Amino acid sequence: MKRLAIATVLALGGGLLAAAPAYANYWVYCDNGRIVVESRSPQQMEIARGSSACQMGPTFSFASDAQGFAERNFGGVGRACSCR
Repeated sequence: MKRLAIATVLALGGGLLAAAPAYANYWVYCDNGRIVVESRSPQQMEIARGSSACQMGPTFSFASDAQGFAERNFGGVGRACSCR
C-alpha cells in the first residue's frame, strides 16, 4: 500500500512538472555590427547593450524561426549589419 501511494505521488508530481511548457520569445538584433538572435526583449537589450543594438524584425516564438528569418533576410547569424 505504501509503495502504491509513493508511486502515485511521484507519477502525479512528475506529470505536473512536465505539463508546464517553457514559453520564450526571440528577436533578431543587430548588435555591435553583427546579426544575433536573442531571447532578451528589446527593453532588456537596451539596458544590457545600450544604443549598440537595434531590433531587425518581429518577435518569434521559436529560436529556429528567428534564425531562419536572419538567414533569409540578412545572410544569417554573425553576418555584418548596421543600425543606421
